[in-house]
Amino acid sequence: MFDLSRFTKDAQRVIEIVAHDMVTVKTGRAKPSLVEGVMVEAYGTRMKLMEIAHITAPDTTLIVIKPWDKGNLPAIEKAILSAGLNLQPVVDGEQIRISIPSLTQERREEMVRLVKQKLETGKQMLRDVRIKHKKYADEQKGKPGVSEDDIADNLEQLQKEMDIFTTKLDTMAAEKEVELMSM
Repeated sequence: MFDLSRFTKDAQRVIEIVAHDMVTVKTGRAKPSLVEGVMVEAYGTRMKLMEIAHITAPDTTLIVIKPWDKGNLPAIEKAILSAGLNLQPVVDGEQIRISIPSLTQERREEMVRLVKQKLETGKQMLRDVRIKHKKYADEQKGKPGVSEDDIADNLEQLQKEMDIFTTKLDTMAAEKEVELMSM
């Protein structure tokens, strides 16, 4: 029979992906999370920046990265520049400093549009998950021991869960928009 917990698990993964994606939207405030996931070529493999360096934000306009191995400084600088984050790292002795400029009103509005794009992408991913699970429910039609009422109930439960997860995405995007516009 139809397993709603599988849908919930898949939908929760979508929420996590979108939440991680929303973190990368710069709000004009320095946060280590802006660069933690940047992939750096180190030790012959690709590693997350947070795995090879200590990242801090001593104030709201500065990120400081101190690699545990100073030999990784050039690789870290290159990775940040090529990550598409629009950040300008400056090597300062044995650390990297990144100044985060405050956002202009125009840039804030651009970031809000980006948040809305990420929200729509998340909703599409959620719809894809629903379609996948709805197909499974539809495949149960005509099988022994499965009534039309059971299928209709399952699809109704699926839609209720879908609505809950869509609301979570909307809330996440609204909070990010408020954060962007309130700086």
